[in-house]
Amino acid sequence: MDLRTEPGSGLKAEEVKRRHILPKALVIGLVAGLISSAFRMALQWSETRRIGWLLRLPWREGLPVAIGLAAVGGGVGVWLVRRFAPEAAGSGIPHMKSVVLGEAQLNWRRILPVKFLSGLASIGGGMALGREGPTIQIGGATGLMVSTWFRVKPGEGERKALISAGAGAGLAAAFNAPLAGVIFVLEELHGSFTPVIFVAAFLACVTADVVCRVMTGDTPVFALHGMAVPSLGALPVALLVGVAAGFGGVLFNRTLIASLDAYERLRQWPPFAVGALAGIVVGVAAWIYPAVSGSGGMLAANALAGNIAIRWVLVLIVARFALTMVSYGSGTAGGIFAPLLVIGALGGLAVGRAAYAVAPAWAAHPEIFAVFGMGALLTAIVRAPLTGIVLMIELTGEYGFMLPLLVSCFAAYGIAEAMNEAPIYEALRERALQRAAASAVAVA
Repeated sequence: MDLRTEPGSGLKAEEVKRRHILPKALVIGLVAGLISSAFRMALQWSETRRIGWLLRLPWREGLPVAIGLAAVGGGVGVWLVRRFAPEAAGSGIPHMKSVVLGEAQLNWRRILPVKFLSGLASIGGGMALGREGPTIQIGGATGLMVSTWFRVKPGEGERKALISAGAGAGLAAAFNAPLAGVIFVLEELHGSFTPVIFVAAFLACVTADVVCRVMTGDTPVFALHGMAVPSLGALPVALLVGVAAGFGGVLFNRTLIASLDAYERLRQWPPFAVGALAGIVVGVAAWIYPAVSGSGGMLAANALAGNIAIRWVLVLIVARFALTMVSYGSGTAGGIFAPLLVIGALGGLAVGRAAYAVAPAWAAHPEIFAVFGMGALLTAIVRAPLTGIVLMIELTGEYGFMLPLLVSCFAAYGIAEAMNEAPIYEALRERALQRAAASAVAVA
């Protein structure tokens, strides 16, 4: 029998593989969507309750509560990771890249519960991290779990395709962004297009998005009610936003690596103590201004609505930047997508307000540039411009922002590339490999 075709079907071997992978990708999207939606709802519930509680408490009583919640959440999050699944630290995306490249193993039995519980404890307690990293790693682990259900043999490309599809489904469920999930798989995880991976990722992402919309609601994460579509006159300011984001992204990447190196000096401390220390810093900030902690969704929404006074924007950028470094460096489970989107929104708003003061005709609606700042900073840090552009459009539901987003994102990309700065997930992956090699040498 000719192994390249299936008798009577007219299908080539590649098309047969795509057909066979469809039911598996569908199950992955369903399961990843359910788990990711549960994680998202749990975080939204805990963050809403935490911020509401802090706002209602008298000033003096709020300090011990804010510190206690963040310290316990951070301590439990770091302890769970170090005790049961060290590969669940941080966003988990560098680990997923290593799995796809064959450099690391994926233990889904450990990753799924540890990532869920550690992320819920730390982010719910106030650590300045996001849900998308955990849901991407949870989705990838789900892909491997489902592949074992279908008895997909190890070592075959189909298993990696299913893991990648699950990772994309996790991003789709985190942000109601199925197209961004597909592009993330092709642009960031694999860096290339193959029909089998595209089909698997597309079906898994769409299925996860449908599940998430049923469970959490059918509206964009950031609903921009009545925001004007920018004119061609806004392009110079969009370019300026991209340039500023390019330099800001390089600073973010270098500081994030430095924060991990600084926490490395505390490696001999008990894990709970390390997380609690970070939680104390975050708790003090949450006591002063609760919205600056946690995922920062409320802060980003206020920036997109233009509801933050210009005198506070720079203060909030510095505060959010510092809290992200303190939180991520501790080693608990949590992503940087959401934190960098918050910082980008604030930065874009600052540039828009400054441009309005100088040339009102170019920046008639300063809050619009918060959207461009989000996409541009994501591009500069992750170096995935297509993912950044599509994600911003899906997050806001505004397709009229395409042209200025292109200008901002590719300007940021150009600046980061010109400064020879490695994409953050690639830098984190290389760092993890170097530490693993050093540990192996030390043991030997």
